[in-house]
Amino acid sequence: MDPLLLISVLVFFGVLVIGWGVWSYTQSRQKVNDWSIRAKGQSLSHSALQKSDNQSSLKDQGMKLLERLGKVNKPKDQAVTTRLRASLATAGYRNPRTIVIFLGTRIFLAILFGLVFLVFGSEVMDGKDPMYFPIVLIGVMVMGYYGPQLWLSNTINKRKERLVNGFPDALDLMVVCVEAGLGLDQAISRVGHEVKQGHPDLGDEFILLNLELRAGLSREQGLRNLVNRTDLDDIRSLVALLIQTDRFGTSIGQALRVHSDSMRLKRRLKAEERGAQLPVKLMIPLILFIFPALMVVIIGPGAISLMRNLMPAMGG
Repeated sequence: MDPLLLISVLVFFGVLVIGWGVWSYTQSRQKVNDWSIRAKGQSLSHSALQKSDNQSSLKDQGMKLLERLGKVNKPKDQAVTTRLRASLATAGYRNPRTIVIFLGTRIFLAILFGLVFLVFGSEVMDGKDPMYFPIVLIGVMVMGYYGPQLWLSNTINKRKERLVNGFPDALDLMVVCVEAGLGLDQAISRVGHEVKQGHPDLGDEFILLNLELRAGLSREQGLRNLVNRTDLDDIRSLVALLIQTDRFGTSIGQALRVHSDSMRLKRRLKAEERGAQLPVKLMIPLILFIFPALMVVIIGPGAISLMRNLMPAMGG
């Protein structure tokens, strides 16, 4: 690569990182000042409110731009739109505008990556066949277009992991609430507010379920909506258990306790499985990185001593 181009790229990213750091520090200081003013019982100044309004207006303008691009990219097949909306809901984005903004972000990043390559691509492709330039340009734009999809998949996996980690605690708390005399709806509401501090994603799901039940939705449909939003086998089995218990009139507390015990056993078996896999996973780093270093440390001094003492004797 051309050294001038490399220096230009490094300077660009350096300025970008420094600017982002300064902006983050300024934002954090502004938030600290705002909270200190509120803690004293005073109101925020007019300039601070105006600055907040300006920032929100800039954000709204950016969102409007992404919405215009998203309307161009919106699929005509309703099934594709439904699947994308379900994926965004599983990732925790339930705003009706989210799907249009997501589609607009894909087009925006594709255009941005293409423009960046057009600016720096001539230096990068210098000395190579000119036929590769449009191919690489298309590849870069495709990468920018499908990058948000990869980000969405990663976000869904991380959120599912957070939900799975908090689900046993929420289930134990639900057992305690039901056995203490609360109904299932009241137990769901109480669990949602209690686990929100430690597991905000799971707490939001239970609170949303409680709001749906209070709005008049049937308990069975609300529980099924919870399964559709989370797409987790653990919650699916719990919902099936609650629906069957509600239909047949059996004890909810006993059913929840049995399910909690099975969940705890399943979690312990999964931990034991991961522990049993650990020696096998450690074999590759041991062979590649640790054993060669140990061999050098153990055999190295002896080999050097043999070379110093034995080689001159053999040569003489």
